[in-house]
Amino acid sequence: MHKLKDMSSVAKFKLRKSAIATQEKKEKATARNRQEKEIAEERAKAKKAQAKADLHQEKADHRVASAVHHAGLHHVPLSGHRRRHHHQHHPHVGAAAPTTHLYSGAHPYAGNY
Repeated sequence: MHKLKDMSSVAKFKLRKSAIATQEKKEKATARNRQEKEIAEERAKAKKAQAKADLHQEKADHRVASAVHHAGLHHVPLSGHRRRHHHQHHPHVGAAAPTTHLYSGAHPYAGNY
């Protein structure tokens, strides 16, 4: 999902970059001397650098959001330790509790096996 978000962020970056270039051309056209043209270039450079930094920050945010999403219960491990779920038998409601040994608390041998 983060790839789609990245593509939209890149598109937004390109739009900002072209708007900055248009603004730079406008400022250069209205500049009265060489110094104002250089200022317009520097200003455009700074704005483009900020736009690029914003793009990278958005991409990083997308990665974090994706990692948080995949860290939840939706992630199925392909390898590693698997838990074995042992069924616990609970006595029925109203049934008498089984007797246990006095000292160990263990259930007495029932002789089933």
